[in-house]
Amino acid sequence: MSRDEKVRVLIAEDQALIRDGIATLLAQQNHDFEIVPGAADGEQAIEFARRYRPDIILMDLQMPRVDGIAATRRILRELPQTNIIVLTTFETNDLIFEAVSAGAKAYLLKDTRIDVIAATIRAVMNGQSGLSPGVAARILDEFKRLRGPRVSAKLPVRDGLTARENEILTLIVEGKSNTEIGEQLHLAEGTVKNYVSAILEKCQVKNRTELAIKAITY
Repeated sequence: MSRDEKVRVLIAEDQALIRDGIATLLAQQNHDFEIVPGAADGEQAIEFARRYRPDIILMDLQMPRVDGIAATRRILRELPQTNIIVLTTFETNDLIFEAVSAGAKAYLLKDTRIDVIAATIRAVMNGQSGLSPGVAARILDEFKRLRGPRVSAKLPVRDGLTARENEILTLIVEGKSNTEIGEQLHLAEGTVKNYVSAILEKCQVKNRTELAIKAITY
């Protein structure tokens, strides 16, 4: 993204006061955001996504007509280049898991400071994960709870990784440490550490938890 290019942001929120407040505060953040007309429910979010083609949608989850998770799925099916960030008052494990599984790139609460929201938007636009380590860990726990301990058995081969790196990625998703991976694959722990660093760089994530989330949800 060019420095002169503004990020087009759509706010999907059924409470007008909150929607307008976020829009006003975001517009003041270094003037690098262009706020398009906000949506009052999930159906309107889908309609406005088609009309305005935003780079980012700040998506509430509990909205009339169509909820935020269903709207996320429908928007990303039609406009896969759109980046969706959940902004909600709810942080239960099942909602976090459903939102990220639907394609949301980040999950924020409505009491998050505006500068953090702005920073998350910029991070997502730069291809980085917007999931905090705590949220990512909860998603991984929920995924394992729902799918069972052998979640990695059907893990697809990741393009761009070598056969050995894919093998190590599978063991990371199983929750194994570098020591355990080394013992299982007959590799020195330092060698495993180098492989993990390479995998993190190739997958553009910051830590093992984010790596596991990306591997099993995308």
